[in-house]
Parts: sequence; structure tokens; C-alpha cells
Amino acid sequence: MISKVTIQELMGMEQRVPLADVRTPAEFAQGHIPGAFNLPLFSNEERVQVGTTYKQESREAAILLGFDLTGPKWSGFIRTALEMAPGRKIAVHCWRGGMRSGAMAWALDLYGFQVYLLEKGYKRYRRWVLDQFERDWPLSVVGGMTGSGKTRILREFKVRGEQVIDLEMLAQHQGSTYGTLGRLVQPSQEQFENDLAAALYGLDRRRRIWVEDESLTIGKRTIPRNFWNEIRAAVLFDVQAPLEVRVQALVEEYGSLDKDFLVECTERIWKRLGPEQTKRAVTAIREGRMEDFIREVLVYYDKTYRTGLQGRDAEHIIKVPVAGGSAAINATLVLKAGDKQTSWI
Repeated sequence: MISKVTIQELMGMEQRVPLADVRTPAEFAQGHIPGAFNLPLFSNEERVQVGTTYKQESREAAILLGFDLTGPKWSGFIRTALEMAPGRKIAVHCWRGGMRSGAMAWALDLYGFQVYLLEKGYKRYRRWVLDQFERDWPLSVVGGMTGSGKTRILREFKVRGEQVIDLEMLAQHQGSTYGTLGRLVQPSQEQFENDLAAALYGLDRRRRIWVEDESLTIGKRTIPRNFWNEIRAAVLFDVQAPLEVRVQALVEEYGSLDKDFLVECTERIWKRLGPEQTKRAVTAIREGRMEDFIREVLVYYDKTYRTGLQGRDAEHIIKVPVAGGSAAINATLVLKAGDKQTSWI
């Protein structure tokens, strides 16, 4: 049996149904619904062939070519679907709910699956994603100079049942020029937006949602403008950690990274650091003097942070002095400040 469902109905199902994205591997890699698996009806090259035939000949010719190309694949499609959905309940979509998803739904229904066909396909889902960033979200922002432990505080919040959006985790980047840590691979911009919308979905908008203070861009990914504007307008809890605490935290996080990676990243920002400061930082890296390297680059990052604070409403900045690097203690201090701030409203 084939049932058409909206994206809201699909996401609202009590029991999660495996979701098959029948678009090409290239389309899937560009962006997909979080949790979906790729069951491509056509390869990247085959889709081009079918599309060309559709434009140059006719719809009927394209359909016949499509059957020629997929003929030997159907048993494989069904076997993969059985592996991913052993309960024989499966959802299917393509770009806009057209022939590709319709053909796959027909075959799976013929075999005995309960098939949920996503109306308007991935195109409608993308509209839903972008709509999430037009909504008002009750954000509270954790800020602080580099090394003040903002990310660790957010993780502690999550353990305590607070609502948290970890933008750096979603972007797979720590935010600075060293943010890939030499190993992280960022998702596409489209996938970053999809993952962010999925993280927002289901959060209680009557309760505060914690995010970290971020620039508009995290590495090569851009925070949706309206959502970023909300971050900038929200109350900022400025975690003020002593310099020595920050230096030690950053040495622990970055000190063991590949020296060539650190040098390359440092040289990338030489115009902002200045030639002499860059030279000193690179020399410190080469000689294994990680504390000295951190102190050199913090001059730039601290200045950048202070500049960012100047663009905020001073009445929306709450200073939270912390003495050490304990995420548990610092999270408690920020939460206490947050509770006081709530009582003022």
C-alpha cells in the first residue's frame, strides 16, 4: 500500500520509518534529510542521460530509457530496502515527488512494503528547513574569549537537561582558523542547514535554548542570517576566565596537533596577526613551545572578540567571572546568572 505523507506527518510519526532517498549519490551528498539513506534509482551519469533524452526527445523516450537503465537493478533495490527496513515499512522521496520516487514506491509496494511517499519530495523539505530559520527562538548565548570553555559548558548543560544547539558540532568546525583540528570535514552548506533545522525541530520554544556565540561563518559554513541575527540580539553570558586558564585549556586542545597543520593555519592569518607576530608564533610551533604560540595568537583572537562585543547591546551582556577551567562549576555559574536574568523579565 502506498500512502502520501507531508514532511510534518513523516517527522511526527510515533515510530520512525526508514527513509529512502532515491536521488543520485551526488544529489544525496549535496544535501539530504538527516537519517535518510541513499537508494539511488540512477547513477549520476544515468540521470544526465535521462534528463537529456527528456529535453531532446520526449517524456516517453526518457521513461523507456529509465526502464532500460534500471531493469537489472530492481532486485537489488528491494534487497537493500529489506536490509534497511526489515519491518517492511519505508518512506521514499526524490527531488519533488515525481517519477523516480513514484517508480520506487510502486516496486516496493508490489513486493509487499507499506510505502509512505513524501509529497513534493526533497524540494518541499528544503522549504520546511528554511522556514525554521524564520521562526523566533528563545536563545541564550554563551560567549567568552577563546579558551574560556564555552563548548564544554554547553556540553555540561546538555547533561543537565538544558536545551542546547551545538553549532560547531553541526558545522564540524571549531570556529577559528585552526577549527578543523586537522581532521574534521565540514558538511555542505545545504546539509549544515538541514542538520540545524533537525536539531531545532522538537525543541520546546517555551524554554530557553543555549547556543555558543559565533561569527556569521563557522569555517566555510554560514549560519542562516535570520537565526544569526537572533543570536546577536539575545542575552550574552560572557564567561570571563583568567588568561592562564585559557592558555592551558588551548594547549591541551591544540598542543598535540600536527605542527605543519598549525603552521599552515597560522600563516593563513598573517595579515591579521602581523608579520612579526606570525613569525614568532610559527617559530614557537616549530620549537614545541605551545604556550608561547597560544599567547601570540590570543592577542588577535581576544581583540576580535572585544570588537564583536562592541556590536552588541551592552544591557544584553551579563559578565560571568570564573576562576578555573571546571566545566561543571562554570556551567553552574552561568545557569545561576541565567536564572537571575530570567527573574528580571
